[in-house]
Amino acid sequence: MEQAAVAPLKKTPLHARHRASGAKLVPFGGWDMPVEYSGIVAEHMAVRERAGIFDVSHMGEIEIAGRHALEAVQRISCNDASKLQVGQAQYSGLLTPCGTFVDDLLVYRLAASHFLLVVNASHIAEDYRYIAEHIKPAGDAVAVDASSRYALVAVQGPRALEVLQPLTGVDLSTLKYYWFAHGEVAGVRATISRTGYTGEDGFEILVPPQAADRLWLAVLEAGRVVDLLPCGLGARDTLRLEAAMRLHGSDIDETTTVLEADLGWIVGWTKPDFIGAEVLRKQKADGVTRRLVGFELLDPGIARHGHDVYVGDAKVGAVTSGTQTPYLKKAIGMAYLPVAQTAVGAEFDVDIRGRRARAKVVAMPFYKRAK
Repeated sequence: MEQAAVAPLKKTPLHARHRASGAKLVPFGGWDMPVEYSGIVAEHMAVRERAGIFDVSHMGEIEIAGRHALEAVQRISCNDASKLQVGQAQYSGLLTPCGTFVDDLLVYRLAASHFLLVVNASHIAEDYRYIAEHIKPAGDAVAVDASSRYALVAVQGPRALEVLQPLTGVDLSTLKYYWFAHGEVAGVRATISRTGYTGEDGFEILVPPQAADRLWLAVLEAGRVVDLLPCGLGARDTLRLEAAMRLHGSDIDETTTVLEADLGWIVGWTKPDFIGAEVLRKQKADGVTRRLVGFELLDPGIARHGHDVYVGDAKVGAVTSGTQTPYLKKAIGMAYLPVAQTAVGAEFDVDIRGRRARAKVVAMPFYKRAK
């Protein structure tokens, strides 16, 4: 009996650097990615207190351009891209007609009729096919999978600006949150956005793949003054969970609507139409039956993805994300609960390997940086 061929893991332009640096690599979304360098806790704390650098070149980049590019983006993205100025970005959802997530993404307005969408690594091909098909009714607009043209490096933490500023002529202090600028970083042509997935201040830098290693080494050298650490996917996950940022495939997917995920703020409610609009407008009017909440464990243990959730003797769902956080030093997580059980302070149980642990609903985000 023949075995199906297993596709080799893809590698970012920094893969050799990670190996040479002693990073622990694991398969992730079809990529061979660093999960940690010096340890998840050390890397997490570096980002919360100083700065860290991440290779996120596995993320996908899809460009939409043409006379009707705005109409195309408005159709396939639930947020209102007409509000974006050139040089501004927004968080949004790529939705099914049921108002659920094909993916979540960032939308950058590069020019009046030119947009860049940053999508999740494991969904690049699927997202591109979906976008290319569903922008056709918009008119003169074309989608291009431009992922091979970009490497993406994130510098995150309260001292990220201090690390990055000496490497660029762009005045980073004037760059507002969710805005971006073009310039050079370490002599490399770059797009610098004040965005991130950690809950901290920081920047994400798009560069040509062949220049990624030069940028990485320059940031590491500049970061010595603040004891910047290279960080892997492990710390990226614990950081984003403390900041209550949703993870596609865990907290949001094709079974969860935008309103159930408590992300109504990313919907352009005044837009005439977009994929999923009819369902979401009805759900907004009628109310949802369940909602994603944040929780803390009251009993010892760590709630993990997939652990069953109970209200009394009734199983009502499962943990979507959960961890023991290095900074808050609490066992936290997210789960979908019936709306009647979602008030802050409401208690429920999590089944941790056959043992019930009490948990209570808390406000999200769990962690919010000082401005």
